[in-house]
Amino acid sequence: MSSCHAAPTPVLTAPAGTSGPSERTSVLLVGNPNVGKSSLFNVMTGSRQSVMNAPGTTVELQLGTWRTPDGAVDIVDLPGTYSLIARSPDEQVVADALNGTVPGVGGVDAVAVVVLDATALARSLYLLAQVVRTGRPVVAAVTMLDVAREHGSPLEIRRLAELVGVPVVGLDPRRASEVTRLAHAVAAVAADEPTGLPGVTTEPHLSAGDHHDPERLEAHLADAEVLFTWVESVLTALEPTPPVRVTRTDRVDRALLNPVLGVPVFLALMWCLFQLTTSVAAPVMGLVGGWVNGPAADAVAALLHPWAPHWLEGLLVDGVVAGVGTVLTFVPLMAIMYAALALLEDSGYMARAAFVADRAMRAIGLDGRAMLPLIIGFGCNVPALAATKTLPDSRQRLLTGLLVPWTTCAARLTVYILIAGAFFGDHAGTAIFAMYVLSLVLVVGGGWVLRRTVFRGVQREPLVLVLPAYQRPHVATIAKSVANRVWAFASKAGRIIVLTLTVVWLLMSIPAVAGHPVGDVPVQDSVYGRVAEGVAPAFAPAGMADWHVTAALATGFVAKEVVVGSLAQSYAVTETTGSAQSHELGAGLRATLDATSGGHGGAAAMAFMVFVLGYTPCVAALAEQRRRFGVRWTASAVGVQLAVAWLLAVGVFQVGRLL
Repeated sequence: MSSCHAAPTPVLTAPAGTSGPSERTSVLLVGNPNVGKSSLFNVMTGSRQSVMNAPGTTVELQLGTWRTPDGAVDIVDLPGTYSLIARSPDEQVVADALNGTVPGVGGVDAVAVVVLDATALARSLYLLAQVVRTGRPVVAAVTMLDVAREHGSPLEIRRLAELVGVPVVGLDPRRASEVTRLAHAVAAVAADEPTGLPGVTTEPHLSAGDHHDPERLEAHLADAEVLFTWVESVLTALEPTPPVRVTRTDRVDRALLNPVLGVPVFLALMWCLFQLTTSVAAPVMGLVGGWVNGPAADAVAALLHPWAPHWLEGLLVDGVVAGVGTVLTFVPLMAIMYAALALLEDSGYMARAAFVADRAMRAIGLDGRAMLPLIIGFGCNVPALAATKTLPDSRQRLLTGLLVPWTTCAARLTVYILIAGAFFGDHAGTAIFAMYVLSLVLVVGGGWVLRRTVFRGVQREPLVLVLPAYQRPHVATIAKSVANRVWAFASKAGRIIVLTLTVVWLLMSIPAVAGHPVGDVPVQDSVYGRVAEGVAPAFAPAGMADWHVTAALATGFVAKEVVVGSLAQSYAVTETTGSAQSHELGAGLRATLDATSGGHGGAAAMAFMVFVLGYTPCVAALAEQRRRFGVRWTASAVGVQLAVAWLLAVGVFQVGRLL
């Protein structure tokens, strides 16, 4: 491409007084959403990653170590943003990190690597100019060069570097071999003082809270006009592009963004995701769970039996091993779901799915991207909470994460089938269907209430999306990303799961009355059973004030599938075959609920199902929720879910007994 010598652009200087590089280089990875920033981070860091929330926020930051030819580099993948004039927590964290005010992130000498999209250069250059104005050493990494060529707009990297005044590296972020040139550029700028780039001489410095100060915000908006003028001058200085061609992406989008075809395709993909969490992942989870709870548990018991006391054997086998087994059971499910989400993101379809689903999700103050985790939640809440990562704004991630537990997962279905079959006979299917309808009502109603109370800032704003070009997914990059995410779940959420299950075993193994050894106690006589018996009166208004019921509901905190097993244990069901066991257990439940409800067993049974739907999900979901949103939000959500579940159960029973 020949050079186009337009009028030279003035100089955009960086604030003076920046210090020299630190002994170990740090990098802040900055860019718009969907420019390949996360793919670049995964290639840079490999398995050397960790996750942290920015202090005092639910904004997630990816931390990692980049092994370069010039030495190890600490790197932080900041949230995607279009501007440093912050209007959301994510954008504020980016602005604060670039200003050096986020503890433990980068530092005043950290190099900013700004990822530019060759197909949307104007938007990327605006962010680049803002980053340079913070006074940091800057390197620009340009992605989507092949897509720009396909559109008939090839970009000359050397000419762009001359115009912007900072090192510019063109690369495919999914290929490790192309990242080495970026490493050398980072090392070079880290050793020099920032020189500024062609632009403007005004130097307003963005700081935390500026978007709350009308005068400062006005100053930034005025400065934005100056930056837009600079961006336009750079684009003009580049050779004018020929007419844009109709690309393969354009042709595919004509179909997938058309409501007639796009909506059915979207629904089909959502159905496939749901199937992944049920029909595909469930058998694998069953195999893993069967191996851990069978041969693995038996092997540990055999090793312990000759010398360990009974209580220690029970603690290690039924507590610790069972907890580890629960974590391992979720690993294939998480791997499958993470791979599916990575394929959707890497291919470019994720943004199209958000566009198609946006109108439906705006009813609860969310954009279309929230549809994915909510749909997944009907299969399993754990990967659904993990899928909230695909949402671009921390407030929307949090709001969606608080609604996910009200999507009725497949584990709850086992309880519905038992209760509905025992009490409603030929109408069992209708009763189960009612639970799914109520689940949708809770999600929509809960979102409506939260948006008007705690989340007033999450409004019905128009969805602004950049639709990336369709690309062939890079298998190696996806595999690396899946491995890192699964390890993060197993190592962090897994600790909570194992600890919780061990505590539950202890409560069920410690006798509350004399005459029972530790580790060999009937449920009713254990500390756990006595606590359940003490809680039972609270369920009298719902027609189920019995320790059998409350003990089973308490085990539901661990896993909803355990509710059925707990009921069978507390009723001392002796039959082992499925139909005989269900018949014997159903008879015991009918007798109990008929007695506690004053003869309105059907209404009490419906209240039981409603409570199972509404209250806290399993310990694995709680662990994932805590990992992503913190203890405070998780504890608050548990309290709200218990209150809502109790109120709904009481309402259903009180109305049902009158019918």
